[in-house]
Amino acid sequence: MATIRQLQQTLKLTFGIVPVVAGLDKFTNLLTNWVDYLGDNKDIIPFDALIFMKIVGVIEIIAGIIVLVRPLVGAYIVMAWLICIAIQLMVGGQYFDVAVRDLVMAIGAYTLAQLTRIQDQKQ
Repeated sequence: MATIRQLQQTLKLTFGIVPVVAGLDKFTNLLTNWVDYLGDNKDIIPFDALIFMKIVGVIEIIAGIIVLVRPLVGAYIVMAWLICIAIQLMVGGQYFDVAVRDLVMAIGAYTLAQLTRIQDQKQ
């Protein structure tokens, strides 16, 4: 049976590595064309959408690193970030499947925070 520590470490690696990979991909667009996810919202951004996505990429990389170094704080940051992305996708009126996925991932990040809190209390 998995221990709380094993579960916490698995989620820590997941929510540490995935944002870093997604953030790096904002510079290469190998996984997808990230600008497409902005939908009509790209019209309200005061500068080029590609530059905006690179800024988003840097934020995601930093968030992933924070999860790896300070999982309790990082988990809440990633959770909030994922909720904001889901809201933006829903307001944009498309990619509802991705919005739902991001909300589920936000729940996973919240779970990481709670497991980290339990683990920290044991030490």
